Amino acid sequence: MNKPTPLQRHSLADAVVSKLQQQVSLGIYQPGDKLPSEPELMIEFGVGRSTIREAVRILSNTGLLNVRQGSGTIVQSQSGITEPLPQRLRRAAAPDLDEVRQLLELKIAEKAALNRTKKDIVKMRSLLDKREAAARAGDVDAAIDFDIRFHIAIAVASCNDILADLYRTFAAQVSRHFHKVHLTAETFLGTQQLHEALLQSIIEQDAKKAWIYAAKITGPT
Repeated sequence: MNKPTPLQRHSLADAVVSKLQQQVSLGIYQPGDKLPSEPELMIEFGVGRSTIREAVRILSNTGLLNVRQGSGTIVQSQSGITEPLPQRLRRAAAPDLDEVRQLLELKIAEKAALNRTKKDIVKMRSLLDKREAAARAGDVDAAIDFDIRFHIAIAVASCNDILADLYRTFAAQVSRHFHKVHLTAETFLGTQQLHEALLQSIIEQDAKKAWIYAAKITGPT
């Protein structure tokens, strides 16, 4: 048996959940297979019994596992995503995040230009001004926060609740990614004019321009 590698995560149960989901995705465990016993999983992941039980409970709730009294824990046949989206995004590669972010923001910008209200405009204007002020002050954390909130406001202005909810979920991981890659506020100053142009195109209800500026903001630099 391979030497266990203790998991280094704030939530050990979430870490075990992620590892088991990966094993199922890779075909290590197939539908109908029985998982190893609790003691074996404890050794494999280097965690306690309560952590294993919590992870199994979470995966049982998603439908990935079926706990059968007297038979053990069985992997279920799945169609579609069983992993909670926020958790899936946390382990996504940066290029994948950037690609999905672009696809979302293009459509959101287009829809916002068509459906925005005066209240939406006031909100977006305020957040964009705060983004610039934070960037000029060199406050990276605040610049990231107001940048994310500005784009969430655009998502809300799209008047598509599913798009808005999806973007809110996605934005949490974008924020974590930004905190890793943006060590100074220079990038936010450099893209302020593009954000201004995006907002103006939304104000003017020019969906084509909104799409173009969103593409410039999210595209390769």
